[in-house]
Amino acid sequence: MDRRERFLSKEVGDPTLRAGMSFKEFINEVRKIGGFTVKSLLDAIDYLVEMVKDNDLTIFFSFTANLIATGLRSLIAEFINKGFVDVIFTTGGAVDHDIARSLGGKYYIGDFDLDDRLLKELELYRLGNILIPYENYGPLIERFTWEILKEASGLKEGWGVRELLWFVGSKLDDRTSFMTTSFKRRVPIYSPGVVDSAFGTALLTFNEKVRIEGSGGLKLEPLKDLKELSDISFTSRKIGGIVVGGGISKHHLIWWSQFCGGLEYAIYITTAVEWDGSLSGARTREAISWRKVKPEAKRVTVYGDATVILPLLLGALYERCEEEGIKRENRRFGLGYP
Repeated sequence: MDRRERFLSKEVGDPTLRAGMSFKEFINEVRKIGGFTVKSLLDAIDYLVEMVKDNDLTIFFSFTANLIATGLRSLIAEFINKGFVDVIFTTGGAVDHDIARSLGGKYYIGDFDLDDRLLKELELYRLGNILIPYENYGPLIERFTWEILKEASGLKEGWGVRELLWFVGSKLDDRTSFMTTSFKRRVPIYSPGVVDSAFGTALLTFNEKVRIEGSGGLKLEPLKDLKELSDISFTSRKIGGIVVGGGISKHHLIWWSQFCGGLEYAIYITTAVEWDGSLSGARTREAISWRKVKPEAKRVTVYGDATVILPLLLGALYERCEEEGIKRENRRFGLGYP
């Protein structure tokens, strides 16, 4: 085969859609489209199936807070519960939304074009096109957080963030909570920006309250988390990363991957662009220069909204796993609790 022929190995096809077709049939038909985002999505499906089949691979998974405000939250919890995730990276806001919704705080479907001045008068927060009543967020989170911090500080003074988030998950006891599921599965959650949240503010106000009362508070010890991540990264034979969104959770995942020589697999799902030099928009190939993704890694950036892309990706994974008899149990790292 000459050089020209190598470029012409896959022909664009002519898909046909019909009523009543199975999900597998649908994926096989859209595979024929060939062009643009569908090619990236199908590569991501193939790479994810390879990842879960590799027993030597530690799977890192990062996601952002806005997704936990949507119904994607339960799909993320299910993905964790199926044993496909070994380590989680997320933000303080994800902790907020998981607590609020686990406690019965209702979130509602709104619109991007609503009048935010009117919403302020009505005490409704807007997160994109999601509406959150005031009483279902801050006050709910603070009351719960103060209650569990009182119990936690009675057990010991110093807590790593991962330890504390497992403790939170044990108290929520909600099957659609990513923190409850992670606690039960013993999947560590690392949130380096946890204090940038209502939960983080409640940590401060709790400590101030007990200080005024003359009793001891709770000390957050994030360096405990870094030591755990160091141990996980240096002892993992290989690491694969699934990065949904950007920001601090994305960076923490790829940062710690470099200590295992970089990611063997990298799947990014994003709406951010790279031309502004942002970390959120940086494609997988940029991470090669930082030694965070291996030059020979199987890598893909899928552009699109995660509320559309991730369900398609997971649905295709589950069908392939059932078809091929693939089962996976998440790795356990013997981490202390509490």
